[in-house]
Amino acid sequence: MERINPPELGKPSGFSHAVAAQGRLVFLAGQTALDADNRIVGDGVVEQFERALGNLLTALRAAGGEPADLCGLTVYIVDMDDYQAHAREIGRVWKRLVGADYPAMAGIGVNRLWDVEALVEVQGYAVVNR
Repeated sequence: MERINPPELGKPSGFSHAVAAQGRLVFLAGQTALDADNRIVGDGVVEQFERALGNLLTALRAAGGEPADLCGLTVYIVDMDDYQAHAREIGRVWKRLVGADYPAMAGIGVNRLWDVEALVEVQGYAVVNR
């Protein structure tokens, strides 16, 4: 996998401008902070982001992948100001669960998610070479 960050676009923080990869493409459905009983858990955006990302990584591992295989990720955010206010904490969660590399990413503000209690949802794709 090659992460491509041309200097003309400026240094990315928390994402890569482009990712090139070859292998088995795995599409990952949007994940929120649902527990095994399909209830939203976590009081704030950081806790919910951690659970949602963990759920996404569980699906990825079940497909034979690992965090380093993530090529693209979209984060749907109900309250962008709250998300940005907790960006450092969210970044620490990312580094603990995924590592220092970032896929191509987008953060999109939305009015609400499927479950009204959900504050964040992550959806992505990966390329698995195993």
